[in-house]
Amino acid sequence: MSVDHYENFPVASWLCPPGLRPPIQAIYWFARTADDLADEGDLPADERLAALAEYRAALQRAFDGDSSGRWAPVFAPLQRMIIAHRLPRQPLEDLLSAFEQDTRNPLYPDRAALLDYCARSANPIGRLLLHLYGVDTPAALAESDAVCTALQLINFWQDLRIDLPRGRHYVPLADARRHGLTPAGLEAEAAAQQASPATRALVRELCAWARQSMLAGAPLVHRLPGRAGWELRLVVQGGLRILDKIAGQDHDSLRRRPTVGAADAPRLLWRALTMTPADAPARRPA
Repeated sequence: MSVDHYENFPVASWLCPPGLRPPIQAIYWFARTADDLADEGDLPADERLAALAEYRAALQRAFDGDSSGRWAPVFAPLQRMIIAHRLPRQPLEDLLSAFEQDTRNPLYPDRAALLDYCARSANPIGRLLLHLYGVDTPAALAESDAVCTALQLINFWQDLRIDLPRGRHYVPLADARRHGLTPAGLEAEAAAQQASPATRALVRELCAWARQSMLAGAPLVHRLPGRAGWELRLVVQGGLRILDKIAGQDHDSLRRRPTVGAADAPRLLWRALTMTPADAPARRPA
């Protein structure tokens, strides 16, 4: 199985150590399938929650040694990796908790509430990867959480034009109110695909928050061995490049969704190569 797009998941590229590709792929498919269950077409929230409850029970059985059932193609390889790599259960449970929350499309009153969601929707991926790399120091775990939270926040601000029309509001209400904005008003702007000056100012602040988190976690690239550290360099720089592109369109991500493509590769490679322990938290190369 190849690893495709999953918004909270650093892809297992050719830079990934070959021996770690099977567990990373198994974790990916576990998360990807749960995400699909949480966002299953037009099914009512209660039905999606019921499916996720069954999925949670299947995870329990996998840790007990039974991978049979409806999702055997997901849990059979995951169970093998649980045994081979002693995967911890809590990060996988945390991911399911976040997917269950997604089914209700809640509003987030403040940044603390959104960070709580990120701690379950994004940070577990980084912690599982650190477990596979054999890195478990408090500093590395904190930096991993900062990078994963930043990636999640960047995805939110990148996808405003997609999420808002679907009733998914990740903008903290306190931040929106400070700029005189409401969820309904943001939805209307997304429908018109045109951000007001107030919304652009809001997105500018939110992007600065995401950048601060990414730079706080960037020193992790120097703690990971070999290929893993180099892959993380590209992940960090890719996230920062998205923020640059949002800024380049005057923080109007309602008009166009910024992406990183092949044309950005030389810039990303240069930025990755020039990251050093002394300047990784603060540099923003041109």
